[in-house]
Amino acid sequence: MSYNNILSEENNGITTITINRPKKLNALNRETIQELHEAFNHADSDADTKVIIVTGSGEKAFVAGADISEFSDFDVSKGTQLAAKGQELLFNFVENLSTPVIAAVNGFALGGGLELAMAAHFRVASDNAKLGLPEVSLGVIPGYGGTQRLPQLVGKGRAMEMIMTAGMIDANKALSYGLVNHVTTQDELLPLCEKIAAKISRNSTVAISAAIRAINANFKDGVDGFSVEVQEFGNCFGTDDFEEGTTAFLQKRKADFPGK
Repeated sequence: MSYNNILSEENNGITTITINRPKKLNALNRETIQELHEAFNHADSDADTKVIIVTGSGEKAFVAGADISEFSDFDVSKGTQLAAKGQELLFNFVENLSTPVIAAVNGFALGGGLELAMAAHFRVASDNAKLGLPEVSLGVIPGYGGTQRLPQLVGKGRAMEMIMTAGMIDANKALSYGLVNHVTTQDELLPLCEKIAAKISRNSTVAISAAIRAINANFKDGVDGFSVEVQEFGNCFGTDDFEEGTTAFLQKRKADFPGK
């Protein structure tokens, strides 16, 4: 598939999706959000893709935010629709994807960029990364899930401070907060993500998808995460992956999982 604002490439079971608007610091406009939706959906449906890595082109930014010029003249109705549509198309969509998504955060991850990184299943940052939600400096709040996912990841107090000050934190502080899992050099960012993705790829894609659903259930209002875990655990017993995994263990060999 061809896109105007992103690149997507599959190699050895890993699909790397790169937001490719370096002159705009990879800012998210409506077209880019739509293309990202299509690329994530395509990779999730691709039998060969075991893991997805999302990153930004160039050395300056993962995603420096949303494209403010697109919504600076919006009224209440249009603003509400903008947030609802964006969450549905991309941010909630990524969070609930059955294929694991790793955000490779290089440079600035601000506003919608940090919100995209937080929607991924976990994050790895380069040592020059700067992360923040500066929306209140524009007279608005994060609208793509930032007020919900940031407290889940760093705690309520730290999230309140980050959002209220509109400030940025560096990669090492993000690591200490638990906002990112690893920090590495810019040159080693993608190789490290690919190394982690390769480890994930050796495991059961069916079981990993079930684990994503069970973990996410704990953060959904009115949903008993323990009950979802019990159901997903039980469902695994009816899969080819369970049969292969347990048989391989008993035969003292590596499992050869059938894939998606």
